[in-house]
Amino acid sequence: MSNKNKRDWLDKLDKSVNLRGLVNWLTLATGFLYGELDDRLDFRSALKKVLKKPVPPHINFWFCFGGFTFLLFLTNIVTGILLLMYYRPTVDHAYDSVVHITNNVPFGWLVRGFHHWAANVMVITVMIHMLRIYFHAAYKPPRDMNWVIGICLFMLVLSFGFTGYLLPWNQVSFWATTIGAEIPSTAPVIGPYITFLLKGGNIVGQLALTRFFAFHVVILPWITIGLLALHFLMVRRLGISGPL
Repeated sequence: MSNKNKRDWLDKLDKSVNLRGLVNWLTLATGFLYGELDDRLDFRSALKKVLKKPVPPHINFWFCFGGFTFLLFLTNIVTGILLLMYYRPTVDHAYDSVVHITNNVPFGWLVRGFHHWAANVMVITVMIHMLRIYFHAAYKPPRDMNWVIGICLFMLVLSFGFTGYLLPWNQVSFWATTIGAEIPSTAPVIGPYITFLLKGGNIVGQLALTRFFAFHVVILPWITIGLLALHFLMVRRLGISGPL
C-alpha cells in the first residue's frame, strides 16, 4: 500500500471513528432522555394502545385514498413553509419572487413543483375517497356527521386551490381570479358582499392579494387541521365501515 493510500485509509478510519462516536453519543443522549420520560409517562404502552389496531380483512386499495390525501396535505404544508421563506406577497414583488424561487433558489423549482402537483393530485384523491364512501354507503348513520365534515374538507381543498391560484400574480392568475371572484356576486343579497370581501375593492389588487395570501397560509390551514382532527377522531371512535 502506498503512502498516499495509507493516509486516505487512516483519514477514512478516523472519520468513521468520529462518526461512530457521534452516533453513540446521540444514542446515549436520546436513550437517556427517552428512558427518563418513558419511566414517568409510559410512552411505549400509550403508543401500543393507540397504534395497535387490527385491520379488517375487507380493506383494499380503494380504502387508502383518505391516507393518500392526508399525505399530500402534509406535503403541501412542508413545501408551503419552504416557499414562504422566499415568497413576497405584494403586487410589486410576488411575480419576481416566484421567478426567483423557480430559477435561482436551490431546488426551488422542485419544491414549487411538489407544492403545485400535490395540490392538484389532492383534489383527485379526495374525490376518489368520497366516491368510495358514497358507493359503500358509509355516509349513513352513525357516520353521517363524519360525511358532512368530509364535504367541508373537500370544499376547503377547493378553496386552497382558488386562493393559491392568485399568489404567482401573473396574467393567468390575475384574470382567472377576477372572473372567479365575480361569480359569488350573482347570488342574491349577500353575493356582492362576498365578492367585495374577496377583492377588498372594485378590482383585484394589493388588498385581494393580501386577503388571498392570508386565507391560503393562515385561515384555511387552521380550519382544515381542526376539521381533520375531528374527522380522524370520529373514524377512530366509529371504526372503518364494513364490506358491501
